[in-house]
Amino acid sequence: MLEKMGDFFNARLEGYEEHQLNTIESAKELYSFTAGCLPKQAESCILDLGCGTGLELQEYFNLNPTGKITGIDLAEQMLKFLESKFQGKNINLINGSYFEVPFGTNQFDAVVSVESLHHFTKQEKIPLYKKIKAALKPAGYFILTDYFAKSEDDENSFRQELIRLRKEQNLLEGEFYHFDTPLTVEHEKEALLAAGFSSVQILNKWGVTHTIKTTL
Repeated sequence: MLEKMGDFFNARLEGYEEHQLNTIESAKELYSFTAGCLPKQAESCILDLGCGTGLELQEYFNLNPTGKITGIDLAEQMLKFLESKFQGKNINLINGSYFEVPFGTNQFDAVVSVESLHHFTKQEKIPLYKKIKAALKPAGYFILTDYFAKSEDDENSFRQELIRLRKEQNLLEGEFYHFDTPLTVEHEKEALLAAGFSSVQILNKWGVTHTIKTTL
């Protein structure tokens, strides 16, 4: 049975961090690597999409204790847990969909997303990536760490299964339900370039997980 995205993660708060760190290949390394890709300048402004409990932020604050974080997530309970972990840090948390929450213009030194965007189609991502591009300062960049489909056949198979399940359960359009539908790396690159980013670079990979950097 498919669950709404926020409900799915709220229900799994207990044990979530242990799951992430122990079931994702090289998880401890990829969270640390992602944090290391973010700006180190004092009071750098970072937007974290799908921040969850802040596993990447834990690493980032070790490198830049004065970083200013705006985090967006659908799971209210995860945000409460994140806030309790980082008391005294400069964090603004927004409980909502990053597809709907406005980001502003020329606001952030970097935008980051870790293991969150593999639930959406190329067509859904392009408008989001345009919002990210507009929200970045002139020297800003986007760091995406996520897992990707091994092939176009796999990508299509994941998507068709989600369509089948939604139809079987008579679910309404316009709601996000938890089911992994990763794109291939090439299709992810195409979405980022279609949004107007000038370059898309793979910085590292661990199995099917990649860290991608895009620049204006």
